[in-house]
Amino acid sequence: MKIYLKKLGIAIMAVSMLTGCDAVQNANKTQKGAVIGTAAGAVLGGIIGNNVKNKNSALGAVIGGVVGGVAGGLIGKKMDKQAQKIESEIPGAEVTRVGEGIDVVFDESSGVYFDTNKSNINAKSKTNLNKLAGIFKEYPDTNIIVEGHTDSSGDDSYNMTLSQKRANAVTEYLVSQGISRSRLTTYAHGETLPKYDNSTAEGRAKNRRVELGIVANEKMKQDAQNQVKQ
Repeated sequence: MKIYLKKLGIAIMAVSMLTGCDAVQNANKTQKGAVIGTAAGAVLGGIIGNNVKNKNSALGAVIGGVVGGVAGGLIGKKMDKQAQKIESEIPGAEVTRVGEGIDVVFDESSGVYFDTNKSNINAKSKTNLNKLAGIFKEYPDTNIIVEGHTDSSGDDSYNMTLSQKRANAVTEYLVSQGISRSRLTTYAHGETLPKYDNSTAEGRAKNRRVELGIVANEKMKQDAQNQVKQ
């Protein structure tokens, strides 16, 4: 599993400058969350935030929800378990632990995908979304950001609408499987946030994706802070 801030190398360098490179790299997952939260809260809120192209994104929401300190380390430990479960039950999903949250990417090779120009959820996608809903029920103290993306083919406005339909389809399906709507926030980005090279067929296929951000809700944050006080 890819551990925290894989996508943001500049942030890792900034954190290392504040905390000491060896301390961060040799820490376990929970300790990393605490170290980053304690020593680099300003970095996460500033430098990292400036490197997220759109704050209304899964990754932006994960970073924006940082608590920091020992409480953040406790939250990170719970997120480790949830991330591991997602990765083990949904092979092919790109699961990345980022700070105190989780970033999950589903593309055409990972079992939650859409046919070309379609937004309906197919049978294979339903199977994997059922597994995902089950995991979300095991970890009820998290909120989920669902965002849709497309490749650069076609008209910009069409792609934005299509990405919205796909994100909405995933959200509605999770609700139909018993996930509270209050836990879900949906965004559409069309072709504006590519992760791969749109000049290649492989890159375009990977950019046709749904991305999830999983963050602590207020209860999880308060529970962690209360545990620190005890």
